[in-house]
Amino acid sequence: MNTIRFKYVIPQVFASREQQDSEIWQQDVLFERGKVYLVEAESGKGKSTFCSYVVGYRNDYSGQVYFDDRDVNQFRMSDWTDIRIRHISHLFQELRLFPELTAMENVEIKNNLTGHKTREEIESWFDMLGIPDKINAKVGLMSFGQQQRVAMIRALVQPFDFLLADEPISHLDDQNARIMGDIMLAEAKAQGAGVIVTSIGKHMPIAYDQTIRL
Repeated sequence: MNTIRFKYVIPQVFASREQQDSEIWQQDVLFERGKVYLVEAESGKGKSTFCSYVVGYRNDYSGQVYFDDRDVNQFRMSDWTDIRIRHISHLFQELRLFPELTAMENVEIKNNLTGHKTREEIESWFDMLGIPDKINAKVGLMSFGQQQRVAMIRALVQPFDFLLADEPISHLDDQNARIMGDIMLAEAKAQGAGVIVTSIGKHMPIAYDQTIRL
């Protein structure tokens, strides 16, 4: 997959608004593989909705979303399964980790499906992010900032054409935010992938090719 295109998309809940004042809603917007995007939004502008449209969890909109030249409304469940395993990785704002499992077990759930990274590579990310001592700790006993780092590692243990990172550093200090950004960009570059970061405030300190206001 080389492009994601939002063509005059408008969520049904926003359809009655006379003026959207958005660079995505009701616009023709193209996200290209290999580029890094920041999608900035104020609360209530539809950031979570935008992410849900990209990964196919919702389709309550008018307009079209295209992956290359394919309208995603034509996708079957098997198509979306393939997209989520091989083409789009999503770092969720709410993380969606299993609190009763250890950090490594949460990562291995996905890596066992993809076989994309060795254990040594995964452990090196834990070390770089300053949480090597949390590998065998249950996620439910970790701070939210530590959980964010685990969630990012999990997002990277799969092949992807685009990485969608929703509020990835909201609970991280500047140093760890920089480290996370460096790891994310390095992996995206290695895969020739695009990156879409969303934020309603503090955003990841990396070089963006384009900033888009939602």
